[in-house]
Amino acid sequence: MTTLQNAVHKKPSLGLALVPVILTLIVLGVQLFYFGDFTPHIPLAIGLAITSLVGIKLGFSWKDVEEGVFHVIHVSLPSVSVLICVGMIIGVWIASGTVPTLIYYGLNILSPQIFLAAAMILCSVVSLSLGTSWGTVGTVGLALMGIGAGFDVPMYWTAGAVVSGAFFGDKVSPLSDTTNLAPAVTGTDVFSHIKNMMPTTIPSMLIALGVYLVAGFTLVHAEGGSFAKIQKITATLDANFTISAWLLLPALIVIVLAVKRMPPIPSLFAGVLAGGVAAMITQGATLHELFTYANSGYSIETGISEIDSLLNRGGIQSMMWTISLVLIALGFGGALEKTGCLETIISAIMTKVSKFSAVQTTAVCTSVATNLVAGDPYLSIALPGRMYAPVYRGLGYSTLNLSRGIEEGGTLVSPLVPWNAGGAFVISALGLGVGAGAIENLLYIPLAIACWLSPVIGIIYAQTGLFSPKATDAERARWKAKGEAITNFSDAEIEAAGDGKVSQPVT
Repeated sequence: MTTLQNAVHKKPSLGLALVPVILTLIVLGVQLFYFGDFTPHIPLAIGLAITSLVGIKLGFSWKDVEEGVFHVIHVSLPSVSVLICVGMIIGVWIASGTVPTLIYYGLNILSPQIFLAAAMILCSVVSLSLGTSWGTVGTVGLALMGIGAGFDVPMYWTAGAVVSGAFFGDKVSPLSDTTNLAPAVTGTDVFSHIKNMMPTTIPSMLIALGVYLVAGFTLVHAEGGSFAKIQKITATLDANFTISAWLLLPALIVIVLAVKRMPPIPSLFAGVLAGGVAAMITQGATLHELFTYANSGYSIETGISEIDSLLNRGGIQSMMWTISLVLIALGFGGALEKTGCLETIISAIMTKVSKFSAVQTTAVCTSVATNLVAGDPYLSIALPGRMYAPVYRGLGYSTLNLSRGIEEGGTLVSPLVPWNAGGAFVISALGLGVGAGAIENLLYIPLAIACWLSPVIGIIYAQTGLFSPKATDAERARWKAKGEAITNFSDAEIEAAGDGKVSQPVT
């Protein structure tokens, strides 16, 4: 019976494994660039169907493919729950005056010239505390978009600074799910993983900070954009909301709960409840109105387009576009994994590389490619992490190199792919995908400087051997204790591996 099953479930050839990937990218290209329609849902659904047909050709039943699809979706359901909570927070925090208060104080306190740099730092600190880039983007990031509008800073510049800070804070937060996932799949511990990311994190953040400072002094005039416009926005906010420092309390509650290492979903929901209480006490909202804001979002007509476009948002329903895209993208990634297409493609790549510099570069690029194809940041970390770990052990290099590479290619690149779960959320939460400037607003992608610069610096380290630790005796002992395959090369051969002189790692 086992032999029959093995015969039925064939492993796809490289050519066949590439078919669903290439065809899906072609359909995505037609939808996004030929039709100019930023709705990647249907192309990804078609990709899922194509992958299923490939699976059936390989001997998989639809039930087999379905199991793979639902397995990946199930693993990522906590992220969908975060999206739901963030949607409620946005609607309720606007109604409570928390977001308007942040915008009001930001316009009065922040200097326009340092706004972009301050936005990146603020989002980094909040994301580090919360352990969630999505929660940061949907709350503090949204307020910063309003402040940027008041300073006449282009939306894509503000979004770039917000994304750089939010996803970098997430990357080095011990509370983050992806920061824990990367070391878990590669066999390292989370704090060693975070420490090993500092050589790429620090220079990337410093360079990004410098660019945002230069851009701030270039984009904004010395008088701070349109002073009359800022006065108009703050006066309108003051007329429509009670503005008070006490209204920052819901945000403070969420941060405190996160610092105390409470789970993210209860922490975010506590923020919803706190915002609801604040809305009823300070803004006079009724319970029925709060239910509406949490579900359908906040609605207001002030006559000021910048304020209306920013504050008319939020609610669970506003997240449904993103959630539906996330579920379809995850299903597509799950089908690719279940049918063995991703494994075949990665295995083909692995046979072409043997020295450490090539393996490290390939691991980063594989995470990036998985983000592009499968649309799932979790799969882009978990799949390469599982498959490449034995190669690092065979070469005698610490798998800390791998965990750093897949974190950067997975977590940080995720928000830069519009049809990825991370990119879809950023575009939806910050309002970048609506209106006449929707395509122009995608310029936030190259302007999220820290996100793409970090993996580039990591690849440079791989080529030069800098900050690329070899396996320690403690790490080798841990591999042996876990029964994992480790190298049997001599020390001289391990040293030569960095120069590519060892052709076949022992796995």
